[in-house]
Amino acid sequence: MTKELRRLSILVLAMFLLLFGSTTWIQVISADALADNPANSRTRYDSFQVQRGSIIVDGSAIASSVPSTDVYAWQRVYTDPAMWAPVTGYVNPALGSATGIEQAMNPELSGTGNAQFLSRLDEIVTGQPRQGANVVLTLDAKVQKAAFDALGAQQGAVVAIEPKTGRVLAMVTSPSYDTNSLAVHDPDAVNATYDALNAQANHPLYNRAIAGDMNPPGSTFKLVTASAALASGKYTPQSTLPNPAAYQLPQSSSYVHNSWGGTCGSGDTVTIADAIRLSCNIPMAELAVQLGDSAIRAEAEKYGFNKSLSIPLDSEASVYPPGLDAPQTALSGFGQGQVRATPLQMAMVSAGIANGGMVMNPRMVDRVIGSDLSVQRTFDNTEFGRSLDPNLAAEMTQMMVSSVSDGAASNARIDGIQVAGKTGTAENGASDPYTLWFTGFAPADDPQVAVAVVVENGGGQGQSGSGNDIAAPIAKKVMEAVLGK
Repeated sequence: MTKELRRLSILVLAMFLLLFGSTTWIQVISADALADNPANSRTRYDSFQVQRGSIIVDGSAIASSVPSTDVYAWQRVYTDPAMWAPVTGYVNPALGSATGIEQAMNPELSGTGNAQFLSRLDEIVTGQPRQGANVVLTLDAKVQKAAFDALGAQQGAVVAIEPKTGRVLAMVTSPSYDTNSLAVHDPDAVNATYDALNAQANHPLYNRAIAGDMNPPGSTFKLVTASAALASGKYTPQSTLPNPAAYQLPQSSSYVHNSWGGTCGSGDTVTIADAIRLSCNIPMAELAVQLGDSAIRAEAEKYGFNKSLSIPLDSEASVYPPGLDAPQTALSGFGQGQVRATPLQMAMVSAGIANGGMVMNPRMVDRVIGSDLSVQRTFDNTEFGRSLDPNLAAEMTQMMVSSVSDGAASNARIDGIQVAGKTGTAENGASDPYTLWFTGFAPADDPQVAVAVVVENGGGQGQSGSGNDIAAPIAKKVMEAVLGK
């Protein structure tokens, strides 16, 4: 072989390797990113001819594809759309838009994901019609329905998760909408429907469980404040704080009061345990000032505050802001001021306590199943991080149990089951309706479910309702559905 021929052979081999590498990179490594790129119209056009995979809960499809008589070949259909809207979202090939699981798991559902590479090759070789994979969710249909029915027409959201695993069992938001109306193939009709929904003052398109206009968590945040106190090593549940009927905020002329206007029980001092049990604002404000905003923020972040999560839906980060002054720190101690939270976040707080102080990453997907029923991908339970030592988590649990059995969260009681919980009644302004909360878990000695409920606009009662009156009974029904009560 001459020198020139050898050089030419090396050049041809190098070009072949470059071509092979680039096509492999595009078709395998970059497949998901390219499929999700909104500028990639080829993927959208190809998806018209693909039977999109189903979204499955408890063996039944809550989103599936049926033959269409128009150019798009397949029409997406949703079962019980209002109940499942915050979970499934919708997909519309005519507009190239998607939300919810439809968006988050689009590569798998559309058959363009990395895990579907071999399936795509098999379809090409055998001439089989292209199909997307099915996505099996962690949610429990009976728990979802219990949450949906219990929340009813009230504006708010419910999240239930499994403390030991982080598996999401229910995610409900209200008001909701008909996802089928946003999946039709008439662009003008879809745009008109979307614009009408988007213009509504109560924002039915918001997934209030993980995003939207976040609310102050109110007294449910006292769990984080108490957790920070125990974690500091300087306090126990029996540590005492001054017990006045009014507390002047540091460096301020403003006063904080307990919701009923008096002291937190009798006596000149009150324990942290009783402050949690009775849901007193003043001692938690005093405690927050003693701890300082840095300690509370650090503890809040151990539970997930200030971090967006992908479950795989992207949650908006709940907020404990940096650099709070002493008055704002006092207000944060009982979930007021600038603190904001989603129901997912407050469910993570309860779940972390329930799981011995270990916070799990919440997740909504169990596995991806191909059209041939092969399992193409599974999802593991993963740890977010430790918020408390197990012995301190046990002390937090006991305080929450007392809150339900003999305190401010009494409407969460379940016969024969020990429930741990905390209510919240958050203020939003001098004359604005309260935001009503509950978060907790059950059974307290072997937690199977952690739940958070938020009801906005005072549950229709302005400033007359409370978390115990309105949010706690909703949570009770969700916990009963999990426990088979």
